[in-house]
Amino acid sequence: MLRIAKTLPRFLLLLTLMCFTGCYPALIKPAQRPDEALSRVRFFYPSFRDDMQIESLVLALERNLEYLHRLDPERIFNYGPDKFTCRQVLESQEALLKLIKENPDPDKLNKEVRKQFRLYRATGRVGNSKVLFTGYFEPIFDGSLTPDETFKYPIYRQPDDLVKIDMSLFSKKFKGQSIVARIEGNKVIPYYSRRNIEMEKALRGRNLEIAWLKDPVDVAFLHIQGSGRLSLPDGKSTLVGYKASNGHPYRSIGRYLLDMGFMNREQMSMQGIRKYLAENPDMINRVLDHNPSYVFFHVLNSGPLGSINVPVTPGRSLALDARLFPKGALAFMKCRKPVVNDQGEITKWKEFSRFVLNQDTGGAIKGAGRADLFWGIGPYAETAAGHMQHDGMLYILIKKP
Repeated sequence: MLRIAKTLPRFLLLLTLMCFTGCYPALIKPAQRPDEALSRVRFFYPSFRDDMQIESLVLALERNLEYLHRLDPERIFNYGPDKFTCRQVLESQEALLKLIKENPDPDKLNKEVRKQFRLYRATGRVGNSKVLFTGYFEPIFDGSLTPDETFKYPIYRQPDDLVKIDMSLFSKKFKGQSIVARIEGNKVIPYYSRRNIEMEKALRGRNLEIAWLKDPVDVAFLHIQGSGRLSLPDGKSTLVGYKASNGHPYRSIGRYLLDMGFMNREQMSMQGIRKYLAENPDMINRVLDHNPSYVFFHVLNSGPLGSINVPVTPGRSLALDARLFPKGALAFMKCRKPVVNDQGEITKWKEFSRFVLNQDTGGAIKGAGRADLFWGIGPYAETAAGHMQHDGMLYILIKKP
C-alpha cells in the first residue's frame, strides 16, 4: 500500500505531462472505421492560431457551404464515434464564418472557437499518433491538342467500357465497397492497368485522347497530382481534372525507388524523382509500371476541383481518406512549411497552424495518419508540395450542441 501511495503522484504527474505535451497512445492496427480514425478531445485544446490571410478561409468556407447546401439536410456524417446531420455541419461552418467576420482579432477568435466547438483528433498511424502531411499543387505542363513528334504521350478521358460496381448490392458485408471493371463477353474482369494502357496501347484508336504531353514522366505526375494546367502551343491553356481511375491500387514510385536502393531518403522528393528519371531514362518504364493505377481526366472550366466538386483553395483544402473522415469537414492542422530563398531553395522549415477543409481525396491518401495539403500554383507551391513529408496534428471541429 505504501508503494502504491508513493507511486500514485508520479503516475499522475506523468499523465498530466502526457496531456500537456500532446502525447497520445498510438494505434496498434490501422484504422478501418470512422470511430477508429477520430477520438474526442475533452481537455487541452490547441491554440487556434492561423498563419494565413483570413480572406482565404472565408473563400474556402463559402465554397464548402455550396457543397453542403447540395445535400439532404438529414444526411449523416460520422465524426469518429459520433454522428451529426448535414444540417448540424452546415450550421457549424456558418457559425465559424460569422465568428471570423465579427471577431477578426486572433485572440478573440481563438477564445470563441475553444468555447463553442467540439474537437476530434485524428488517431494517426500504427506506432505513431501523429499524421504524415504531404502536399500537392496545380502543375503546368507543355501540351498539345494534336499529336506530333514532340507531343506524343496522351492523357485520356474516361472510356465507355469502364464500369464501377457497387458491391453492397450483392451482400451487406460489402457495404461501402466497390470495384472498377470492364465486361468482356459474359465475364467481369479488372480494367486495364497502366502498363496495358501506356505500353500495350489498349485504348489506342478509340478517340479518347484529350491532349498529348512531351514526356511520360509529365503524364505520371499529372496522374499523381490529379489535375493540372496544360500550356498549349498557341499561348492558350486548358485545365484538366480527375474524372475516374482504373481501380487498380496506387503504388508509390517514390517508395519503390527507396526500397530498391535507387534513391535515399535525403534525395526523395518530387523534384528528386524527376532528376533521377532524367538521368536514368532507361529506368522510366520500369519505375512508372510499378504503379498499376491509371487516371482518366476531363476538361474543367474552372478549378481545380476537389472530390466534393468545389474548387480547392490554396493552403486551405485538404485531401483525406473518404472512408474514415467526413467529407466537407472543418479541420485544424499543425505542421511545418518551408522557407524559400530568392533562388527557390529551402533554407529551413518552420512550424505553422491553420484552419483547413476536407475537400479532396487521393489514391495515396489512405488511413487515419495521412493528409495531403493543396498548396496552389506557382514555384513556391511546387517546392512545398514536392518536399513536404512531415508529421503533424490534425483535428476535426464541429459546433457544440
